[in-house]
Amino acid sequence: MKTMRLFITTPAAVVVDRADVVSVRAEDASGALGILPGHCEFMTALALTVLSFRDQDGRTSHVAVRGGVLNVRGGGLVEVATREAVIDDDLVRLRASVLSRMATDADREAEARTHTMRLQLQAMRQLNRYLRGERPGGLPFGQSGGTGHAG
Repeated sequence: MKTMRLFITTPAAVVVDRADVVSVRAEDASGALGILPGHCEFMTALALTVLSFRDQDGRTSHVAVRGGVLNVRGGGLVEVATREAVIDDDLVRLRASVLSRMATDADREAEARTHTMRLQLQAMRQLNRYLRGERPGGLPFGQSGGTGHAG
């Protein structure tokens, strides 16, 4: 039986390095995909998903991945680089606990990025006003909003 090597890494660790894999299943933005030995060269961006693989003994394992890049090379090597990966043989437990936590973390990070971008934009606008010589009210320095006469 033909096999493939599956190599899944995060910035901190090698999560899976198996040379006895006969099939891989994952999801990208277009939907589910399957990879068998001899698959053509292929690269895709993974969604937050559970990647499942079966070894030559018929055992299936699962890895929750928080996005990443899947690359198939030479029909016999499947590489996944991801921000976070958790391996577990219990698919129900993996989906229930790990995927929901990863989704929550991803949402929080997206919210933080949005907040940071807003702060950066606000700082850039303030700097631009300063460089143009405007006060916070929009008037140039040295001018006031009144007529200049005491009344």
